[in-house]
Amino acid sequence: MSSIQRTRLAGLQNAWGAGIRRSWSGPWWRRSASLLLLLFGFFIGSNLPVYILDAVELRTYTAFYALIACELMVLGRRRLPWLDNLRLGFVYAVVLEAFKVGS
Repeated sequence: MSSIQRTRLAGLQNAWGAGIRRSWSGPWWRRSASLLLLLFGFFIGSNLPVYILDAVELRTYTAFYALIACELMVLGRRRLPWLDNLRLGFVYAVVLEAFKVGS
């Protein structure tokens, strides 16, 4: 028995911990593929707005439209963990670029 009371926060922490353990359990190739997809999503999120900027000339809106397109792509499909990892890396990179630019 743990010393933490059974609260909603403790239940949420346990659920998140179990989800993380499930996603990183299994064979080594699944863990490495998840990590590679996160890094590939970060790479795409770092470079795609720059290339679109050259074509459109609207940097702030370009990142916003890229995020909207990414979220719409995820909404209309069944759960695919590899696509979720790719999206996480992409969104993290775009948000990091926004902090670097200051917008």
